[in-house]
Amino acid sequence: MELQHLRESAHNGLWRQNPGLAQILGLCPILAISTNLVNAVSLGLATVLAMALSNLAVAALRRWIAYEIRIPVFILIIAALVTVLDLAFNAWFHSLYLVLGIFIPLITTNCIVLARAEAFAARNSVFASTLDGVMMGLGLVWVLALLGALRELLGSGTLFSGIDMVFPGLSALQVFGDGYPGFLLAILPPGAFFILGGLIAAYNAINAHRAAHTPPATAAATPTTPAVAG
Repeated sequence: MELQHLRESAHNGLWRQNPGLAQILGLCPILAISTNLVNAVSLGLATVLAMALSNLAVAALRRWIAYEIRIPVFILIIAALVTVLDLAFNAWFHSLYLVLGIFIPLITTNCIVLARAEAFAARNSVFASTLDGVMMGLGLVWVLALLGALRELLGSGTLFSGIDMVFPGLSALQVFGDGYPGFLLAILPPGAFFILGGLIAAYNAINAHRAAHTPPATAAATPTTPAVAG
C-alpha cells in the first residue's frame, strides 16, 4: 500500500496534477523569479521545504484544529515555517536572499501551499501528507527549472548564471559565446507568459497523445488517488 501510494503521489505531483502546468497555481513566482535557472530552482526548493513541513504540521495537528478556524491556523503554521526559511536563506545564502527578495516571504500566500494543506494534509496521515508536499513541490521545481533555463538561454545565452551565490568558485556557462546579442523578450514578463504557454501546450499535447493511444479498458481501470486516513 505504501509503495502504491508513493507511486500515485509522485505521478500526481510531478505530472497529472502538476501545480505549474495542470493546476496553474503559484503564477507569481513562476513568472517573476524564473529569469534564470539558479533563481528559479532556489525558490522552487524553498517551496518544497515549505510544503513538506507545512503538510507535516497540519496532518499532525489536524485532529486538534477546529474546522471553523482551520484556514487561519493553517496560514499561521505556514507563515511560521516560511519565516524560518527566510531567516535561513538570509544567514546561509545572503547574496541569493537579496536576489530572491520578497518572493521567499510570499511563499506564505502561495496558493499551492495552502491548497495542499486544506485539500490533502487536513484529511490524510502525516506520512502521506509530507510525501504529497514533497512531490507537489518537486513538480513545481522542474517546471520552474525548465522555464528558467529556457528564458536564461534565449535571453542571455548562458546557463547557471548566479551559481556562485550558492557554490562559490563556479561560474555561468556561456552556451552561445560572448558575442550572443541576447533576446530581451525572453527575460521580460511577456516572454515568461509566452514560454509558459508553450510548456502548457506541450503538456496538453502529450496528455492528448497518451490518451489517444491508451486502450479504453486500461483507461477505465486506472485507479484514482487514494485517500490515506491517519
